[in-house]
Amino acid sequence: MTIRSRLRALVSRRSKRPIRIAIGRIAQETNALSPVLTELSDFRAMHYVEGDAIPEMCRKDRHEAPGFMKNAELSGFVQRANALGGIELVPTLSAWAVPSGPLSAACFEALLDTLVSKLREAGPLDGLFLSLHGSMGVIGDRDPETTLLRRVREVVGDLPIAATLDLHANLTRARIETGAVFFGYHTNPHRDHAARGARAADVLSRWARGEVRPVTAWRSLPMMLGGSPTIDVLAPMRSIYAACAKAERSKALSANVLMCHPWLDMDVVGWSTVVTTDGDRAEAERLADELAVKCWAVKDRLPDPFPSAERAIDTARRARLARRLGVVVLADASDVTTAGAPGDSTGILRGLLSHGAGLTSYVAVRDPEVARALSEKAIGDAVEVEVGGHLDPKRQSPIRVRGTVAHKREESGHGNRVRVTLTPEPHGEHRGGAIELVITEGPAFNVKPAFWSEMGLRPHRADVIAVKNFFPFRIFYAAYARKTIYVRTGGTTDLDAAYVIPFDGPIHPRDRVADWRETDRRRRGG
Repeated sequence: MTIRSRLRALVSRRSKRPIRIAIGRIAQETNALSPVLTELSDFRAMHYVEGDAIPEMCRKDRHEAPGFMKNAELSGFVQRANALGGIELVPTLSAWAVPSGPLSAACFEALLDTLVSKLREAGPLDGLFLSLHGSMGVIGDRDPETTLLRRVREVVGDLPIAATLDLHANLTRARIETGAVFFGYHTNPHRDHAARGARAADVLSRWARGEVRPVTAWRSLPMMLGGSPTIDVLAPMRSIYAACAKAERSKALSANVLMCHPWLDMDVVGWSTVVTTDGDRAEAERLADELAVKCWAVKDRLPDPFPSAERAIDTARRARLARRLGVVVLADASDVTTAGAPGDSTGILRGLLSHGAGLTSYVAVRDPEVARALSEKAIGDAVEVEVGGHLDPKRQSPIRVRGTVAHKREESGHGNRVRVTLTPEPHGEHRGGAIELVITEGPAFNVKPAFWSEMGLRPHRADVIAVKNFFPFRIFYAAYARKTIYVRTGGTTDLDAAYVIPFDGPIHPRDRVADWRETDRRRRGG
């Protein structure tokens, strides 16, 4: 802590005045392989709030992100700060967009300019809390969240800065050197957003008062994948996240394992560990190193190869008990919209048309032009359209379908959704069945069963439901899913799709990497 910081903390304690902490967010998970750029309109469609409206949305009886999440990081921070007392919150900007392709340079500059302007207008501050993702991409900037932290540093000086990060954040040396203290999720599927915000409030308030002196150590691992299935309540990651929690119960202010988002256009990509203690550099280094060793030990725990859509559908057909007791969920691992994919893959739809006879199946495809055109049709109209493959034509191909318009809905900010009922082709001895195809103008964000019920469907009546998500759907579909099959259809979120991106050296599992320490020393400047 600098002399200036110590004096500020001393004056704050002696004057008994509340400490003033600014709060804000600019967050999005970016897929560098997606050709669909993210613009300011995408943030406004999802979540864009300024000024005094931010604390209001963070109350326990409100929804921080309507339709998406009730209490996230800002809610956790605000509610804990209010409970602690003696803290005046200064709200700035909260902007959050659904995962997609990189932000345009103009979009990023507009968001950053707004945040910086509001910080300049905030008056004297004692600290700053930011909710970030940690894997945001911007056209022309290969480390934009470091750019963001540096820009706010220019305004707030050496004030304490705390930031929450997604578990799939990526760390760089430059980001660590901004002096921010990071609090990553400890859960996958993610469900501790508010808890990590609250933890950040505890630490930042003590830091701003001069009660703790945070020091941070980190490690960077040349690995993109490992620890499968990476779910925090299952082996092998369960013991690793238990170690993070144990560290925070003892000497660590913050202890984190960040599993990175592999589809990033950055030189340095990989798992990382980052630990902050109260003035104990040696302990921070020890804990960060121990966590890194644990992570490297699970690097070869990789998922089994995912089947094709046709094979997955045949497996679902044979899973009679699972379908009788609930539904079989097909997770399109190649077109995960919550990891930034365009959502226009027709792989599972194509498989259902050729192999799905006799099954009742729900599937979604994003096609803005077709969704807008079909929104003009009447319920019951027979239609024939070429759907999908228009956003990412290099990886996907459209498919012609014939069916009947069954339901329409206009979603605030994300445009039209239209449900078309299709009949699959006969397959062997199987006949009949129905495919309920939802064509969306905006992101095909079907992580929750409500996506289908909003379109007039009853999820429990399906045999097969296709989702475009890796993990969170497991929470929301728990009442329905009796079997889950991950499917490879070829797209921007294939686990090996990022291998085409030039990184700073060999990286597991694309390359054979015998040890992590040499890469770690180089990345940390050692």
